Amino acid sequence: MVNWIYNNLPLVLEIVAVAFGLAYVVYAALNKVIAWPLGIIGSAISIFIFVVYAKLYAESILYIYYVVMGFYGWWNWKDSSQRKVQRIKRKGMLTHLILVSIGVVFSFILYYSILYFTDDAERPLIDSFTTSFSFIATYMTSRRWIGNWIYWVVINIVSVYLYYSRSLSIYAVLMLINAMVSGVAYFKWKALMAYDNE
Repeated sequence: MVNWIYNNLPLVLEIVAVAFGLAYVVYAALNKVIAWPLGIIGSAISIFIFVVYAKLYAESILYIYYVVMGFYGWWNWKDSSQRKVQRIKRKGMLTHLILVSIGVVFSFILYYSILYFTDDAERPLIDSFTTSFSFIATYMTSRRWIGNWIYWVVINIVSVYLYYSRSLSIYAVLMLINAMVSGVAYFKWKALMAYDNE
């Protein structure tokens, strides 16, 4: 068994990281604080996979950000007697226009940076797009902005192709599941917003 694990370490790590990632998105969709530590663990494992095996450098940067934002989200969502728990919020079109503009600009900056600093990056433009918009969507999730789920649907669908093209089939399946869970989460959070406003 130990030899099999050693000989299949990338697959084993991918399965473990995906399990934690799936647990994160399900618990985030349910608006549960336990999502954040689960996401931190899955993200930490993913960093190793993306750098060592998949050569997806922008994704590895993204997952470092996920670890940092995991601690922020954990703190921000944590129920505390000393501060009020944040409610789910909806942001206006201007906010989304600004966020999408920032995401596009940052995508191209990241893309050209990757091309400049590496010669073995795979799918750098798509990698940069998913990374840039994932930074934005993660921040939105940590702030409990309902629109985060729409961003995640798009990001996850694009990520299915990115991961599948790099032979990360288990991650591709996770992204497909995440896209579906994100769609359901949007409506779940919408119902929670209506309940909070009563």
